[in-house]
Amino acid sequence: MNIPAWLEPSAENGAPITLAELVWRIGLAFLLGCVVAGIYRRTHRSTPFAPTFPRTLVLLSILIAMVTQVIGDNIARAFSLVGALSIVRFRTVVQDTQDTAFVIFAVIVGMAVGADHLWVAIVGIGIVTVAIFVLRPPQDTNHWTQEESTLCVRVGLGTKPEAILKPLFEKHLRGHEFLGVETARQGTALELTYRVRLANGSAPLQLVEEIKQLEGVQNVDLRRASE
Repeated sequence: MNIPAWLEPSAENGAPITLAELVWRIGLAFLLGCVVAGIYRRTHRSTPFAPTFPRTLVLLSILIAMVTQVIGDNIARAFSLVGALSIVRFRTVVQDTQDTAFVIFAVIVGMAVGADHLWVAIVGIGIVTVAIFVLRPPQDTNHWTQEESTLCVRVGLGTKPEAILKPLFEKHLRGHEFLGVETARQGTALELTYRVRLANGSAPLQLVEEIKQLEGVQNVDLRRASE
């Protein structure tokens, strides 16, 4: 059977690249992925993001560079990847964006080996490993001071929340940002939401207890962004 002309390029693997060029391409994807993650961290202004999300952006940059080398101009491999990732998307339940990246990582490594692109798999595994160890937080880090959290405070009507909360915010927080307010208890209370980051030496339980003791405060909820 004759192959259609538009499918002929897919039968070719394309011009081979050297190992040095392969390392350069995937390594550059790692560096530029770090730039993308840095821009995201600096410009993110909505609700607190999961702490693993910037690392996921870096991993995805590396993985896309890997899969591009595997697919080349082979249309059949491109369709195979779409099918494999569709199974991952709809059949696999993960709780963390970084876990999703590792599922995609496994798919791409398997595809690289199956397509006889062993060096892509080896170099990719090496650079992904380096990226994970470079980007992971120190083991002794106090995540409450390093990660942004969401603070919800419910106060009764007639209370001036900014006035009563300001001293405690200055005492316990390194920074805070007001996100929004909504009514609660059928309009008899207000629920204010802040994005906060605890100062060094401050404990989440201490902050919650001191806010709860303020006159007019009905409820306090403090959660890390990763929860």
